[in-house]
Amino acid sequence: MKSDNVKTGIQQAPHRSLFYALGMTKEEMQRPLVGIVSSYNEIIPGHMNLDKITEAVRTGVLMAGGTPIVFPSIGVCDGIAMGHEGMKYSLVTRDLIADSTECMALAHQFDALVMIPNCDKIVPGLLMAAARVNVPTIFVSGGPMLSGNLSGKRTCLSSMFEAVGAYHAGKMTGEQVEEYEMAACPTCGSCSGMYTANSMNCVTEALGMALRGNGTIPAVMSARLRLAKQTGMKIMELLEKNIRPRDIMTEAAFHNAEIVDMALGCSTNTMLHIPAVAHEAGIKISLDMANEYSAKTPNLCHLAPAGSTFMEDLDRAGGVHAVMAELNKKGLLDTNVMTATGKTLGENLEGVKNLDPEIIRPIENPYSPSGGIAVLKGNIAPEGCVVKQSAVAPEMMVHQGPARVFNSEDETIKAIIDGKIVSGDVIVIRYEGPKGGPGMREMLNPTSAIAGMGLDTTVALITDGRFSGATRGASIGHVSPEAALGGNIALVREGDTISIDIPSCKIELLVSDAELEARRKTWICPEPRIKTGYLQRYAKLVTSAAQGAILEYR
Repeated sequence: MKSDNVKTGIQQAPHRSLFYALGMTKEEMQRPLVGIVSSYNEIIPGHMNLDKITEAVRTGVLMAGGTPIVFPSIGVCDGIAMGHEGMKYSLVTRDLIADSTECMALAHQFDALVMIPNCDKIVPGLLMAAARVNVPTIFVSGGPMLSGNLSGKRTCLSSMFEAVGAYHAGKMTGEQVEEYEMAACPTCGSCSGMYTANSMNCVTEALGMALRGNGTIPAVMSARLRLAKQTGMKIMELLEKNIRPRDIMTEAAFHNAEIVDMALGCSTNTMLHIPAVAHEAGIKISLDMANEYSAKTPNLCHLAPAGSTFMEDLDRAGGVHAVMAELNKKGLLDTNVMTATGKTLGENLEGVKNLDPEIIRPIENPYSPSGGIAVLKGNIAPEGCVVKQSAVAPEMMVHQGPARVFNSEDETIKAIIDGKIVSGDVIVIRYEGPKGGPGMREMLNPTSAIAGMGLDTTVALITDGRFSGATRGASIGHVSPEAALGGNIALVREGDTISIDIPSCKIELLVSDAELEARRKTWICPEPRIKTGYLQRYAKLVTSAAQGAILEYR
């Protein structure tokens, strides 16, 4: 066992004395040491229940003959960090989480790991760590929040953000907004729509790194605790069989995950996270592949914000595995891949049924023949940009309008609230990319303000930043190269015409090459906004969003 390096032999006598200091017995030291990475904290609603999940995992490990040892992971709540400088510290935690977990796992020579994340960057950060450390590892999330209910109408976090926009448009009173805020997020768990957290938990299940139900069993259900115990027991089987993350996270498994992503209509942030996790596993997943997957994958689900259904509905319909069973009807998945069950995906899908064709459309009757995400290219984004096309109104799939240019999210929000954005506009927000932000802020505030003011079917927004999974409308992010790298988005001027054609995967700034070259000669990159601390180091190391915003240390 790997842990023999810290507990077996005369040279390890000092190490054993420290284990004894923990209150550990000889019998516990003779068993495999299983590290349980818990991102429990008291600031993220999706993580406030992870102490109970952690205890259930510990029970499962003990039942199966292992010695569980818990250590922490940090986490940022994107909702609380939204709309101010705190959002600069969201995406960047993905790498802190991966790095710190690698350090803890290898410094202490754990034989196996159980990862307990729930929200946005924590899930991919731990997946990255799992690929690096490559000891037997399994995931169990904390589960999604239940949807809210206000006067018989179901609500969620995205409707809460849109309520703020409605207030500024004079469509809601302060008292009505307060009613919304008391109802939108009624339980613990990751926010109830197909936002980034739930997207990544579903992707983890589709990737094969978690047991069935990981992505969808609600946080408040006792079934979630049973799943955690089963996960704790299963890690001992994976250890015995020496099934490691890189045995599961193969190229074929990533392709499966991308296809499930398209069918579910997941967050555009998966286009950052899946390539980053694959990179750690030694596999290249490029942004260009997204349209290939989308072209052959029907969109089967319209969960919030794309529709009016929620994660609890998807769970009742059979969850991620039921979606995969539908996809498998047309042979879209590689079912020979190994999974964290110790069985192949094909074995896992035996007998799985779609229990509600209204929630999970049968593959013969999809919402659309193509997937939920599209990558657009053109002179404003030669390396690509990303849109959640399943959440775009039909009338905005093709749009052309004048550019309204802003050099930060903050300027944009003020202009929207002040009524300076009108029907037909194309908002351009730049210098919010991985380097320029730095940190590539999510921009749920401006997109929600647009939706709340009733402009989401007439106004588009493009940015080198990114969007929350709760965003809907013609919101196009990850424009690459970003403005801070001299990408053409830096050269856009107020009033320039921008053409968007989502079905054709095209986006163009209708300005001649000669004019763009002339503008480039006078362009000066702004001074970095942050010149100290972690964000300064991050800005120096981070790559383009088109590469997953991974860090390069060369």
